[in-house]
Amino acid sequence: MPRAVYVLAFGVFAMVTSEFVVAGLMPQMADGLDVDIPRIGYLITVFSVAMALGGPLLTTAVMKMPRKPALMLLFAVFLVGNVLAATASGYWLMAGARVISGVASAAFFGVALSLCAELTRPEIRGRAMSVAMNGLMLGTLLGLPLSTMVGERLGWRAAFWVISGLTVLAALCTAAGVPRSEPTADDAAGDFRGELGAFADRRLWLAFSTSTLVIGATFSAFSYLSPILTRISGFDSGTVPLLLIAYGAATVIGNQIVGRLADRHTIGVLLCGLLLNAAFLTAFALLAHVGAAAVVAMLGIGLVGVTMNPALITRVQRTANARPLVNTVHSSFITLGVVIGSWLGGVGIDAFGLRAPLWLGAALAALGVVTLVPELGHRSGRSRRSAAQAGPASASAVDRPAARGAEAAADAGAGAAPVPDRRSVSHI
Repeated sequence: MPRAVYVLAFGVFAMVTSEFVVAGLMPQMADGLDVDIPRIGYLITVFSVAMALGGPLLTTAVMKMPRKPALMLLFAVFLVGNVLAATASGYWLMAGARVISGVASAAFFGVALSLCAELTRPEIRGRAMSVAMNGLMLGTLLGLPLSTMVGERLGWRAAFWVISGLTVLAALCTAAGVPRSEPTADDAAGDFRGELGAFADRRLWLAFSTSTLVIGATFSAFSYLSPILTRISGFDSGTVPLLLIAYGAATVIGNQIVGRLADRHTIGVLLCGLLLNAAFLTAFALLAHVGAAAVVAMLGIGLVGVTMNPALITRVQRTANARPLVNTVHSSFITLGVVIGSWLGGVGIDAFGLRAPLWLGAALAALGVVTLVPELGHRSGRSRRSAAQAGPASASAVDRPAARGAEAAADAGAGAAPVPDRRSVSHI
């Protein structure tokens, strides 16, 4: 695996840590900016919307640049957003800082994943994506609790300064560890219409919809794990952080497994992952009041939820030839899944109670299976056509040795010794 892939994973880690840092510092930020907690929660939404809408626009702006300078520029923009957040004197300045960071983060994902694909052989690209996505998993597992701890001890502004430091370190590592690559033929020609042409492929939109539903199903549950575990499963609030760390560890393990399987069994991995996720979410909904069963179901969701990212990315890149704009738009659809899942979960809680997000997640996973049906049907049809084409050839291959055997038997009957046909043996 090229060293550059690990360096890019570090950049992803810094981006994801910034995305989720607000979730762990809501009370402190609300006091510091003199607003209520729901308005601080909107800062997470602002970041996600900026990723979804602004990311593709910034990617378009850097598309003609070589990959490495583009990444360095995106690091600079991301750093500006985090420095503004650390020094924000009011809520709206903070919101603007989150927009800048979100846009840069989405564009970074698109360019970095394209570079990962360019630097690795086709047969190991799924593994490369899992390494890059480890930055996302570790951002959830380590970045969020560490930034929360820094914010609690040194103030919420210190957490953004730490992320700014991580950004500078990631940029320096990228400068030293990522080879300079020239734009591809399409990029060098400024073939923006070629980029847009990729979106005419219906299979790409099916892949996008699968990604949205995979992530939506997972975040419908993940967004409300804390109240579910405390109010239904009976765990005390001090135990929940430990359970969430265990959940994060499950995502790291699942990401490694999916990364190793995604190259050869992309659609099969997605199908199994969605079916298992639906099963775990359903079991969680039914048995949330049983502590041990709830933990097992939660860890199962961690193993087969966001860990589908390497397979999702591999599918999109094979469909659209690893284009930066396509990768960024794909990250927008993944972010849309986060927004849809968390929003639907909240609506479900208001209407039906705390188990509703789990049932909604299972339904979204089932819909994700439906989006795979055209691909499965296409593959099945292709297999049947291949079998049909191979059928006559196989039959003739069998008939020829049989005919020769009959001739040999006739010769034997006439007194000639039969000679074994080596080709017929090799066919058998």
